[in-house]
Amino acid sequence: MQTARAQQIADRIIGQIEQGDLAAGSRLPSIRSAAESFGVSKNTIIDAYDRLVATGYVRPRRGSGFYVEAARPARPDIKPEHFTEAVDLVSLLREQLNQHYEVRAGDGRLPASWMENADIRRQFKRIGTGNDSDGFEYGNPQGLMGLREDISRTLLDRAINAHPDQILLTFGANHALDLIVRHFVDTGDPVLVETPGYYPMFGKLRLQRARTIGVPRGPEGLDIEQLEQAIRTYRPRLLFVQPMAHNPTGTSMSLQNMHAVLRIAEQHDLTIIEDDPFGDILPRATPHLASLDALNRVIYVGTFSKTLSASLRCGYIAASRKLIHSLTDIKMLTVVNGSSAIEGMIHEMIIRGRYRRHMTRLRDRVAKAGAEAVTALGSIGLNQVHPPTGGYYVWCPLPGHVDTVELAHRASAQGIFLAPGHLFTLANDESGQALRINIAHARNPRLLEFLRKEVVEPGG
Repeated sequence: MQTARAQQIADRIIGQIEQGDLAAGSRLPSIRSAAESFGVSKNTIIDAYDRLVATGYVRPRRGSGFYVEAARPARPDIKPEHFTEAVDLVSLLREQLNQHYEVRAGDGRLPASWMENADIRRQFKRIGTGNDSDGFEYGNPQGLMGLREDISRTLLDRAINAHPDQILLTFGANHALDLIVRHFVDTGDPVLVETPGYYPMFGKLRLQRARTIGVPRGPEGLDIEQLEQAIRTYRPRLLFVQPMAHNPTGTSMSLQNMHAVLRIAEQHDLTIIEDDPFGDILPRATPHLASLDALNRVIYVGTFSKTLSASLRCGYIAASRKLIHSLTDIKMLTVVNGSSAIEGMIHEMIIRGRYRRHMTRLRDRVAKAGAEAVTALGSIGLNQVHPPTGGYYVWCPLPGHVDTVELAHRASAQGIFLAPGHLFTLANDESGQALRINIAHARNPRLLEFLRKEVVEPGG
């Protein structure tokens, strides 16, 4: 009952904004005043205001209240693709997902109504997936429209203008990267990656039998001279990067470095894949390659799995409509569709304001843990750790005499899991003479004592 009433109140305020009765910049009544005015509880008003924030009509200001944003622009009138017959594999899959036909003799599964007695219906209702039948259907192959609209508004806050039709939902960022690799990369193709860099990306390219070329990554970003040299030598089409809160080093590209990378990409017709797993907990003013480039030659990848739960596999790709259409076809051929239950759950968290509140708490906790990680490692003599810039990791350089693989084996024997730096590099050089350390565990007394004895004071 509260949920329905909150939506009614939100819809009424939206109508006032759209009609111009509430101008952009005007302050909404306080929660107490609104509750009295509408004759509801304060919790109902909080729910309604959270929905307005989630849909982009209202923005909260800490300690001040809720203020009206400009009315949302109307969505472009994009005509849906017309299907007359299922003439190939992709169109057959697409029709089973989009359901343009009333008589579905070519369908691949039973009607949802045949499943009405299944106990799973109760679970779908409990997590709020929408209509009773939604949990039994494949759903839109591009992903839940409501969640894509949520993501579109979020990206607009990052100065990335992506219409919901330019967004494809995936099973996390790794699935998104896999789709991109499948689309662009053939056997033997040269592909640029950062080193140190995201090791699963190296594995995906090896599976595709690509020729993987590393570009050194430092505290300020990519080595521009090495990037240009690699492009002249190998003529690659793709560059995979994680500009902000980099995994594994925890550092972020400088704005100057980002502009240099984009300039080079423009000169050499290079497509950039920007992996941004921590975007939701980074400051709002954080620069992004996709915003600087306006999704021209940058493909943007985000995820909820890093900020909610690793078991909630949900990510997304933002790119041109043409590319999203092609990637959706690959998604259908490989996994058919995403999980409408998971997508519906995340959408519900967003429109109720729960996701935003969780991000606020998580952002503060991550910032505190990052600073404490650097201090803790410095207290045992590991003083070359760069402060993290919003992600979950610090990169801890080790003295040259330390065998990182052997160190990891000795740690394992004591019940301590380490991530040696060579796993994140392509070249067997000093760039891998380090450990990637999760900030949540950096202050563990057993870890610090182990590193002090084995690394800082060996034989001491």
